[in-house]
Amino acid sequence: MSLTSSDISRIATLARLELDASASERMLSQLNDFFDIVQKMRAVDTTGVVPLAHPFETIGDIALRLRPDVASEPDQREANQRSAPSVEAGLFLVPKVIE
Repeated sequence: MSLTSSDISRIATLARLELDASASERMLSQLNDFFDIVQKMRAVDTTGVVPLAHPFETIGDIALRLRPDVASEPDQREANQRSAPSVEAGLFLVPKVIE
């Protein structure tokens, strides 16, 4: 996949960016270089390679020093919601912002 200058100007318009000619050319070069890398990665045959759940699996049996997953803060929902203008079923109610 290769982008053109018109693709860059369309992307810039959608992103509401103002790119001058030199920035547009630089962006075109960088994005096309990125897509070239993606194409090279897709060309690698990965059949039979099992995906890793975690990068440390490549090192071996390493016990990660993680703290226990326990709640360390008390539940203060009611205290936090006392100052809210409108609360229902433990949720903050806010005005509708999308019509």
